[in-house]
Amino acid sequence: MYFAALLARTEDGWEASDTELDDVETLTDLADLAREAAVDDDTVVAFIEQEDAWFGVIRVDGEDDPRVFLSNAAAAAKSSYGAMLTDELLGREEDDAADDLDSLDLDGTEDGEPDPDDNVDDDTLEAVNGSDGPPRGPLGDATLLADLGVSEQELLALDTDALGTIADSLGCTEVLEAVR
Repeated sequence: MYFAALLARTEDGWEASDTELDDVETLTDLADLAREAAVDDDTVVAFIEQEDAWFGVIRVDGEDDPRVFLSNAAAAAKSSYGAMLTDELLGREEDDAADDLDSLDLDGTEDGEPDPDDNVDDDTLEAVNGSDGPPRGPLGDATLLADLGVSEQELLALDTDALGTIADSLGCTEVLEAVR
């Protein structure tokens, strides 16, 4: 099961909104969704979390390219939204990534859980992806929240309740919990 939220920075602090990812198929779609939530082209931080398996942070500042961090790329690559972000970070073409994931027979459901008969492990995923497979750890820009109070070292050290810890550092725990 996924949890996704957008935090938009305003003059008065942060505003949070729960977000549906049903229509999000690319990082561009996610960035556009974040820009719609922005106030005066200010910073928007999108969070995606899948049941403590992995989390992703996407930062959009105005019309700049989005910056992305994934806590565990190999775990994220096993789910639909995580695979989208992992492929973007690895510079993989959408068609190539779809072929690789199709060969793994992942179901691509919104909650990203494979069929019970699918026992896809990290080694199988790596074998299908070859040397371009996602790493079994963090991937992306670990400094994307440094100017907001979450250092690279802090972000890399997070695992359980990562979004709560990030929200504490940003000073928006209450608004994030309100949409959770």
